[in-house]
Amino acid sequence: MNVKRIFGTILTILGIGGLIYTGYELIMKSTAYTNLAVVGILALIFFSSGISLVKNTKDES
Repeated sequence: MNVKRIFGTILTILGIGGLIYTGYELIMKSTAYTNLAVVGILALIFFSSGISLVKNTKDES
């Protein structure tokens, strides 16, 4: 069981969810721009760290 790869997948899914939420709220013209900026930045951080964690983890059998 590769814990790093599972954690990277979870981070990636959370990042994708945050980016979709941010995009949806921007399209619906939400007025809470500071909250959307924080959610968007955190989603980008989660997404990029999850992708790099999955990519850089080697498979061990």
